[in-house]
Amino acid sequence: MVGPTEQREQPPATARARVGAFELRWHADAPAALVVPASAFAGRAAIGLVEVFTADEQRARTSQAYWRSAVGERLRVQGSTVTTEDDGTRAVVVQADATSGIEVRTTLTAPRGTAAIRIENEVRNAGREPFVVTAVSSATIGIGHTADDLDRTRWGTAASEWLAEDRWSEVPLRSLLPDIALPFHAQDARGHAGLTSHGAWSSGEHVPAGYLIREDGEALAWQIETSAGWHADLCQTRDGAVLALLGPTDLEHQFAHELLPGETFTAVPVALAASPHSRDESIAELTRYRRWLRGTAGEQKLPVVYNDFMNTLMGQPTTEKLLPLVRRAAEAGVEVFCIDAGWFADPAIGDWWSTVGEWREAPARFPDGGLRRVIDAILDAGMAPGLWLEPEVVGVDSPAAASLPDEAFFQRFGRRVQEDRRYHLDFRHPAARAHLDATVDHLVEEYGIRYLKLDYNINPGAGTDHLATAAGDGLLAHTRAFRDWLVRVQQRHPSLRVENCSSGAMRADYALLAVTHLQSTSDQQDYRLYPPIAASAPASILPEQCGNWAYPERGMTDEETVFTLVTGLSGRLYLSGFLDELRPDQRARVAEAVALHKQLRDGLREATPFWPLGLPEWDAGTVCLGLHTEDGDLLFVWDRDAAPARFTIPGVSAAEVLFPSRAASWGLAPGPAGLDVSTPAGLGARVLRVNRG
Repeated sequence: MVGPTEQREQPPATARARVGAFELRWHADAPAALVVPASAFAGRAAIGLVEVFTADEQRARTSQAYWRSAVGERLRVQGSTVTTEDDGTRAVVVQADATSGIEVRTTLTAPRGTAAIRIENEVRNAGREPFVVTAVSSATIGIGHTADDLDRTRWGTAASEWLAEDRWSEVPLRSLLPDIALPFHAQDARGHAGLTSHGAWSSGEHVPAGYLIREDGEALAWQIETSAGWHADLCQTRDGAVLALLGPTDLEHQFAHELLPGETFTAVPVALAASPHSRDESIAELTRYRRWLRGTAGEQKLPVVYNDFMNTLMGQPTTEKLLPLVRRAAEAGVEVFCIDAGWFADPAIGDWWSTVGEWREAPARFPDGGLRRVIDAILDAGMAPGLWLEPEVVGVDSPAAASLPDEAFFQRFGRRVQEDRRYHLDFRHPAARAHLDATVDHLVEEYGIRYLKLDYNINPGAGTDHLATAAGDGLLAHTRAFRDWLVRVQQRHPSLRVENCSSGAMRADYALLAVTHLQSTSDQQDYRLYPPIAASAPASILPEQCGNWAYPERGMTDEETVFTLVTGLSGRLYLSGFLDELRPDQRARVAEAVALHKQLRDGLREATPFWPLGLPEWDAGTVCLGLHTEDGDLLFVWDRDAAPARFTIPGVSAAEVLFPSRAASWGLAPGPAGLDVSTPAGLGARVLRVNRG
């Protein structure tokens, strides 16, 4: 093994340190700056890597942007180390502000084999007086060398909401940062633009990732790794622009964190990935980074999961309803059978929403043997049993709402926070953790549960101000405690697989996805609307974590059945639907899809996504996702037009149909611009393998 090499204590005179595809630069009279060498994303040296805003001092020059903070402009490098090891390069740079006593330790990690970098900042009070942090930029980077560079740059982001996740779009950067003749005024701009999350649904309005791309294809992709508040900020300078990535802030998220002398605050981590060629390549680099971030969690098997919720039992499971589904799921080749919501609720209650929190089986749902009988049927069929759980909430009518102390819940102004008849647990409190530890241990040890679908169906607002400087501070601390709890649960139960479901994908971020196995990509129940979600999800979620629902229904035609199954096959096949009611030919299609998925799934671990027709618009008639794999390229193509269609997939000369077999043929022929595709009337979808050579 090649041992690590180090460069230590570089002098504060003009210096630079290469960290993967990025470079740190600094000199005696300026803070450290992060650049992409020989790139339009190099910016100018005066754009410091870290901005620190406090209650005492905000900006050195008035504006609305998260740039040119008073503390940030005074930061000076005190020392640095660069360590190169087998798995990548790590740089640590320490900066200090002599006026405030604030010290910032920045760790930059560039995993080997990627053009991505992870940035982590730790702010320390090295002075003698307390101060209150109101915002810290996790990364700040310059864009362009001249104002003209902004004319040739576009901003790519994804809007998101329940049932309509991952809606990517690009806009000219100039539509956000208009040309206002800054050189003429000899000043930087005062305005800004960007994206902001609200509350605890980190991807409930916007996906916490995006990219910048120039006309020549050069691209810079980013992601923010938190389940609490985050903000991506753009502003322009006299000779370019600035991108700042932040966790929670005072103005946007009611965040503040007091630091006593000697105390530290760790900012939210972020990642950047660069490509000189294309947007898809920059996302591919971020994809490789995400795998590095997951580490050994990504080495586990990728089982086919059946879940009884979507378009099926809808939170009302019983022994009578489940046993036929168990039998048919096993016949189809399913490996995990997950019983979804409602298993804990007395059916006489009806609406059980406000009663959750005890997490014990409801005997009336499972007569003649209880839930154990269903679990045994799952095990006897050769599948692993799973259950739905919503660990962070307690309904106002649950016994747990009275048995747990007020301090175990989110509070504002001395009272519990209530959202839609539910309280929110605070995982900083030992009673909250103990309650869920006992729940999970009981389910694993009593029933042999091997899969947990962890849901999250309320957004509690700004957070909790109990034992926190401000509500946003409490929310950040809770999300970190919840992540730590997830890690400890899996350490106690290493065979347990955990799904990160959150009202579909309302909390799909890599603070949680780094320590969980699967992400439900949507709650969308209309199979015709799902393709743009499934095709776009790999831009922000690893292909092997994209749980795409397929829910065949007896009334579907063969092509409609294929359509929903292709959606499932485009990531991790996540089955639902009344499999016991399907026609024999439909059951054969399901078994065919499951068998194909088992052939393809290991390739997902190394796959990188691409979009031959571009990231799809929500109402696109034709949707196409590509996956580069070691065995060749796969294409997942959906035709959503009722009329016959003709379209061309550029960059592809020939392809074969992998799924379905023996169906109405699609015309596939090489053309001057790529693969010419013709489809018959009606909805249709296919899985294609691109022929090499």
